[in-house]
Amino acid sequence: MPDFNPVLSKEEIEKAVAELAQQISIDYHNREVVIIGVLKGAFIFLADLVRYLSIPVQIDFVRLSSYGCNTETSGSICLTKELEIDITGREVLVVEDIIDTGLSLEFLLEHLKSKEPKSVRLCTLIDKRERRDRQFIIDYVGRIVEQGFLVGYGLDYAEQYRHLPAIYDLKL
Repeated sequence: MPDFNPVLSKEEIEKAVAELAQQISIDYHNREVVIIGVLKGAFIFLADLVRYLSIPVQIDFVRLSSYGCNTETSGSICLTKELEIDITGREVLVVEDIIDTGLSLEFLLEHLKSKEPKSVRLCTLIDKRERRDRQFIIDYVGRIVEQGFLVGYGLDYAEQYRHLPAIYDLKL
């Protein structure tokens, strides 16, 4: 049976989401932004985030695959769901649940930039730097977590534990 060590409580998550939404609303005041959620992990965070925003948004999703049922990335990234909204000349905000190694995000950013948006910014609930081997600017960070295999609030291990209302370090 796995152990769950608390990392972020439900209340800490709510506070971080509200703070992020406030800053995003200020930065995009009087402008519409296309928010792109990265499935599956970001769906809960994105849903909560957009409810706090005070700006007009359109929402779309992409899906990438690199982990499968493992705790480490395979290193091979696949786009398994493409955008449905045209982002050419538009302001884009990518919403991720967690940025870990950065490999998937690097792949996604290159893909999005090929569609010639006006701008692309990044928002993540968790900036986890333990295994980061790619460098880029993350415009909006909810919380920094140094290490651990995190589950809950959309984050999973083998499609389990996404439903948990808080975030935990999973010890297998």
